[in-house]
Amino acid sequence: MKRLVFTVTNDLNYDQRMIRICTSLSLAGYHVTLIGRKQKSSFPLSSKEFRQKRLSCFFEKGKLFYIEYNLRLFFFLLFKKTDLVCAIDLDTILSCYYISKLKKIKRVYDAHELFCEMKEIVTRPAIYKIWKKIERSTVPKFKYGYTVNQLIADEFRKMYGSNYEVIRNMPALKEFTIPEKPGKYIFYQGAVNEGRSFETLIPAFKEVNAPLLIAGDGNFMNRAVQLVKENHLTDKVSFLGKLTPEKLYHYTIHAWIGLTLFENNGLSNYYSLANRFFDYLHACVPQLCVEYPAYIDLNKKYNIAVLVNDLGSENIAVKLNKMLKDELLYDELQKNCVKARKELNWQNEEKKLLSFYKTIFGS
Repeated sequence: MKRLVFTVTNDLNYDQRMIRICTSLSLAGYHVTLIGRKQKSSFPLSSKEFRQKRLSCFFEKGKLFYIEYNLRLFFFLLFKKTDLVCAIDLDTILSCYYISKLKKIKRVYDAHELFCEMKEIVTRPAIYKIWKKIERSTVPKFKYGYTVNQLIADEFRKMYGSNYEVIRNMPALKEFTIPEKPGKYIFYQGAVNEGRSFETLIPAFKEVNAPLLIAGDGNFMNRAVQLVKENHLTDKVSFLGKLTPEKLYHYTIHAWIGLTLFENNGLSNYYSLANRFFDYLHACVPQLCVEYPAYIDLNKKYNIAVLVNDLGSENIAVKLNKMLKDELLYDELQKNCVKARKELNWQNEEKKLLSFYKTIFGS
C-alpha cells in the first residue's frame, strides 16, 4: 500500500477540496495522511476515511508563521514514513521539496491557484519577490503536478515548462431536491480576503432587495465588518464565520443567489475557477459571477450564471435585483444547473485524479 502525505497550512475541518481528494485516494487503496495547522479557534477534527494531523504554531500569521510552520512540517515529515509528499500551493512547497530530496521520495505540486498572482501578494513588491523566488526555485523541480483549470496549467507551462494535469474541484453528484425557499437571501461562501470585491459588493446592498449572508473568514474580515457599519447595513448583511462543510451546505442549498466575484487584479483572480462556482451549481443556485475566461467558457456551454464585468456597486445592485425579479431568467438558470451537475461532478474528476497517481507509481 503506497503512503501519500498532503500538506496544507489551513484548518483541516474546512478544506473541502482536500477532504474530497484524500477520501477518494484512501478509498482507492492508498494510505493517506493530510497535514494542516491547529489554531486557537480550531474545533476537534471530524472523523474521515484518511488520517489527519494538525501542527501547532506559536505564530498565527505573516512570514514568521510560514517559517515556523515549514520548519515544524519538515521535522514531522523527516520521521514520517511515506512514498510521496504533495505540497498544496507554495505555502508548504519548501518543506516538501527538501524532504523529497533528502528521503529520495516522489513529490507532487497541487496548485489551487497562481499563488504569486493573488492580490495580497502581487500588490506588495517585497512579499511578491520572496514568494516568486520560492516558486522559481521549486516548481520547475516538481515533475508531477495538477491544477484546477487549463488556463493555470498553460501558465505553468509557459513559465516553467511544467506539464501539469487539470483536476477540477467539484462536489460529488448526489440525489438532490431543490428545497422550499420562503426567504430570499443572497449568499457568499469562501475566504473573506482582499480582491473579492467586498468594497463594492457590500455598499450595493443599500439598493438590493434581499439580505446578504457571508460565510467565511480571511484577511479582509475586519474591513468588511467596518464597511457594513459605515453603510448602515447591519440589519441587511450578516457574517456567519467559518462553517463546517455540513453547515455550509445547508446555507448554500437554501440560498436564492450565489456570488462568485473577484477583482481583476492579478492573474490568479482572472484565471480563477473558484470552488464556490461548482458548490452553487450543485445546489442548483443561480449565481452572479465575474466575466473571466474560465467562467465564460463554462457559461457558454451550460448557461448557469449571470456574468458581470462591471463590479461597481450600482451595476452589482442592478444585476442582483434583476435576478430577484425575473422569474423566467431565474427558472432557466436553475433548470440548467440541474442538467449541468450531471456532467460537472467529482465522480468524473476523480477518475483523472486516480489515473494521475496510478501513473506516478506505474501500477
